[in-house]
Amino acid sequence: MPESLRDAHPPDPHPEPEPGPPAMIVGVDGSESSIAALRYAAGLAPRLDLRVRALAVWNYPSFIYGGYYPQLDWTPEDDAERIVGRAADEVFGEVRPEWFATRTRRGRPAEVLIDESAHAEMLVLGSRGHGGFAGLLLGSVSAACAEHAHCPVLVVHGR
Repeated sequence: MPESLRDAHPPDPHPEPEPGPPAMIVGVDGSESSIAALRYAAGLAPRLDLRVRALAVWNYPSFIYGGYYPQLDWTPEDDAERIVGRAADEVFGEVRPEWFATRTRRGRPAEVLIDESAHAEMLVLGSRGHGGFAGLLLGSVSAACAEHAHCPVLVVHGR
């Protein structure tokens, strides 16, 4: 991976792959595009006999005041848990299939997703996240993953 995509503070180490059928990893950031990707993966995975793992990537905010973080009742990890939970609720409702799970990992989205792709059958992403410029066909995370992932990448354009 190019150095420009690497974080000076590397993400948490990749956990061991879960036992069972291979997984389809879906990057979720709460955007309409990522929810469309999760919805598409949920329809495709059972036909391919794959598990689905919705993954929200979090990191510490870049606004550090002299190395000090103000004490808040908010953490980026809790925020990521809420985001991936809301996306799952929107796609599946209250009853989630047994082949579906959610996860969060700390790091930069492109780097973490590329790392996760090493143990996945497919990586599914929305075409645009929350950042970037409107009108672009592909976001920077989707583009980086399409170029560097270790498995096939499916980029879903919202309908």
